[in-house]
Amino acid sequence: MNRTSKLEPPSMGLLHLEKGNQQYQLQRVPPAEVLNPFVKHYWMVSWDLADSDPYPQHVVPNPCVNLVVERNKTFFFGPSDQKFTYAIHGKGSVFGVKFKPGGFYPFLQAPVSTLYGKPLEVSGLLGISAGALEDILLGENAMEEKARYVDQVLSARLPAEDNEANLTCAIVQHIEQDRDMLRVDQLSAHWNLHTRKLQRLFNQYVGISPKTVIQLYRLQNAAECIEQGLACDLGKLSQDLGYHDQSHFIKDFKSIIGSTPEEYLMLSASVPSNRGGNHAG
Repeated sequence: MNRTSKLEPPSMGLLHLEKGNQQYQLQRVPPAEVLNPFVKHYWMVSWDLADSDPYPQHVVPNPCVNLVVERNKTFFFGPSDQKFTYAIHGKGSVFGVKFKPGGFYPFLQAPVSTLYGKPLEVSGLLGISAGALEDILLGENAMEEKARYVDQVLSARLPAEDNEANLTCAIVQHIEQDRDMLRVDQLSAHWNLHTRKLQRLFNQYVGISPKTVIQLYRLQNAAECIEQGLACDLGKLSQDLGYHDQSHFIKDFKSIIGSTPEEYLMLSASVPSNRGGNHAG
């Protein structure tokens, strides 16, 4: 059975996805069932821009650990609180494992916050060298074969399920899906958890604070609304996101997205829409 067909991926933080879709191909497949408590999906980006200019893909980070397999640059990367840019050039590919929020802690057995700004070498956790992973996962085999191989590697190190990791994942999913969730005190009340307990859970299992996770998702929502032409009234958009001061919204938006909302609106208006063919990691 072709597992690729099971997923209909959203943008997941990829900015100006319509334009990016013209520059690269991105596939996602789910993991084996035994890995579902820990892994969100596998992803692979491939491109051939040998005769084109480099393309900068801007990404608003998700609160997930990723294993990124790239030639001579293979590491586990923790969540970030800032937009990052991947410059696609020449011809190549990258394979990734996106863990669920909280899903990497059972493998790591240390606070995920320790990965902030400090990528982790792979052999200690996986028992295989980075070079060996690169040879297998960046080769010519089909995505299905690569996914089955990673299933085997991770299943060989399978940890016990962690109830608090599952709880943390559910909390993050709630933040993602409930666009009215704007403050940590709202989150604390909804889950009947003291704010300090939330902070400890996110430090240990996510790697960034609940406040940061809320901000990343809401500003990602704002960028998506602007891209889709659903937010021409930027004052109303800032109020909908819980900002009482529009200048504060503009400052936060620029700090994460890299431009002001007005600049992003103008740029988005110049990008043709073709959302039906998009695939995202």
